[in-house]
Amino acid sequence: MNIKRAKEEIKNSIEAYLLKDEFGAYAIPSIRQRPVLLIGPPGVGKTQIMEQVARECEIGLVSYTITHHTRQSAVGLPFISKKSYGGKEYSVTEYTMSEIVASIYNKIESTGLKEGILFIDEINCVSETLAPTMLQFLQCKTFGNHKIPEGWMIVAAGNPPEFNKSVREFDIVTLDRIKLIQVEADLGVWREYAYQESIHPAVISYLDVKPQYFCQIETTVDGKLFATPRGWEDLSTLIQVYEKIQKPVDRDVIFQYIQHPTIAKDFANYLELYYKYENEYQVEEILRGKFSEDLCDKVGRAPFDEKLSVIGLLLSKLSNRFKETLEQETFVTVLMEQLKWFKEHGDQAGEKVSATSCMGDAVTALSMERRRKKEADLLSRREDYRYRKVIRKMEEYLQILKGEHLEDLNAAWERIKELFAAESGGYEAMIEEGGAMLEHGFDFMEAAFGDGQEMVIYITNLNTSFYSVRFLQEYECERYYQYNKKLLFEDREGGLKERIQAALQ
Repeated sequence: MNIKRAKEEIKNSIEAYLLKDEFGAYAIPSIRQRPVLLIGPPGVGKTQIMEQVARECEIGLVSYTITHHTRQSAVGLPFISKKSYGGKEYSVTEYTMSEIVASIYNKIESTGLKEGILFIDEINCVSETLAPTMLQFLQCKTFGNHKIPEGWMIVAAGNPPEFNKSVREFDIVTLDRIKLIQVEADLGVWREYAYQESIHPAVISYLDVKPQYFCQIETTVDGKLFATPRGWEDLSTLIQVYEKIQKPVDRDVIFQYIQHPTIAKDFANYLELYYKYENEYQVEEILRGKFSEDLCDKVGRAPFDEKLSVIGLLLSKLSNRFKETLEQETFVTVLMEQLKWFKEHGDQAGEKVSATSCMGDAVTALSMERRRKKEADLLSRREDYRYRKVIRKMEEYLQILKGEHLEDLNAAWERIKELFAAESGGYEAMIEEGGAMLEHGFDFMEAAFGDGQEMVIYITNLNTSFYSVRFLQEYECERYYQYNKKLLFEDREGGLKERIQAALQ
């Protein structure tokens, strides 16, 4: 299955494993809560989804790459203790608590999260001395003499033997005690993720043209040659930062991430053309409605890969605008909730508290909530940024109240509403601007391609982009719905990939 389905299956397992009966006991007893074993190629996202699952389910996460550990760190160190059996004292070997088990208790203590996931990566690549311990771990949920705490689900991951010569096969006894999930690379699923995470548009459009290079691992006389989804994502991040600091991304730089000479060279050539098209076609001007008939004729007569690049540029600029708009919407929503808290807190306190004191309490409460979630690893980078942005805005409001000497709660609330209206109005303006850009995009596509297969590609990508779909729930675009009905519902999309490949040959 693809990584998206695997993530959903893990979340379903968590929901099932953590379900309790009327007496507070787990509906599925610990002995029947099979560990999940993810097996798939490197870089497909197995490790990354564990962080997402833990945040979304609001449970703890303890991660270990087991190849970095010895038997002692996994099982514990031996020590001699005294025991009495049948009235006679004996020296007995015991073990200190496993570092891994201890880290779970530390996580519980530091975060207050009593339920979570213990994730063990590269579990089928352990050393010979540690292999029996891993089998015991999967079969009995123990490291040495120490059990994994109840409420903690075990998830392990590994690579198939064709990708790692150190892989050890599990026996049937072990496999019969786990939930085995075979994960495969899926460009369609990754594309959805790529739009949501703002992967560089050159990477997305290149892989649309060359899908066979999305995840390719070869063994040659020169060693392993590979390109993985993780490599493409990390390369995307580097390209975006290099663009900001105006550094070139050439073939040598690309090969540092895409360690396949043929693919690295091909993408380097594509990236050079991508920048050329970005400069020639002035996509930002197109989305402002400023384009000429000559420009439309030029792209209409261009090779198909050039058309795809231009469409990719359009979609990227739109997606970035939609992302900014939806981030503003979420920011405004969270800010409004905090301001409501300020109002309700003030109403309850009455004349006992001043407006500035009440706003200060609201800022403190939100800061503590952010700190708690951050320490528990329950915040993504984007969510943490949103928290900090809301806190900063509330601190600005507090300074305004102090500067204007507004201590009366009612007067302060009226002033806060005025300030908040500016933020809300900014969101409405962004909706209108984004809608205008979308309409101009359709103007250009119609002028350049009519309702040909290029328009199908454009509509299909709007349908699969997370931010586009969300934006179109807020903005009514008549042409979007018309083309969906006309182009997609008439099965124009069927066989599209074959036509694209034929056009590229």
